[in-house]
Amino acid sequence: MNPIVRRSLVSVAGLMIAGGGVAGPAIAVQAAPVESPPAVAVPPQPPGDDKRVLEHDYERQPNGYYCAPAATSIALSTQGKEPSQKEIAQKLGTTVDGTKSVNDTTRVLNEATGSGYETTEIKGATAEPEHVTKLRTDVVEAVDAKRGVVANTIGTGVDTDGDRHPFPGGHYVSVVGYRDGGDEMKVADPYDPKKYYWMDDEKLADWIAERGYSS
Repeated sequence: MNPIVRRSLVSVAGLMIAGGGVAGPAIAVQAAPVESPPAVAVPPQPPGDDKRVLEHDYERQPNGYYCAPAATSIALSTQGKEPSQKEIAQKLGTTVDGTKSVNDTTRVLNEATGSGYETTEIKGATAEPEHVTKLRTDVVEAVDAKRGVVANTIGTGVDTDGDRHPFPGGHYVSVVGYRDGGDEMKVADPYDPKKYYWMDDEKLADWIAERGYSS
């Protein structure tokens, strides 16, 4: 799968909190595991070294278009909620074309937990410094409140090991932890064979650009 080529002309970046539609549908990867293994419980990270990882259940998406249901399920598990991916997909309006918007994940997360989640949209082909700062603040606040974050990404993300994660049609992942004050974030990817990787806040914000996140 070839990485997406980003536009060199960067549009004006901006933020919109809750309510606005996120640009473009989020279509999952072209291939995915045929079967979904049972959720794997992950214990919380012991305190220390400014690193915090939430207790959660990792889930793999069972097909090429269930990334949003799987990522939402991972995020809900941080609060002890365990609806099935199928149930979540029905509420999200997920089809074979994917899940339309991060506004849908925000809505379903709030329906399941009561309230607390907001949509933050990053407009433009790349994230501006203010977007990176807000993402870092939002992730730290959410994780400290024991809320997993759901991010709608597009293009190619690069983790701290230098590994590339190309999703030219769009993809959803969960953020379940941070370290170094939020400079790096732990991504739970329902598609990636490694399941987890750490990503720099700037690279994650840039991966989210043109889409948004629920926190």
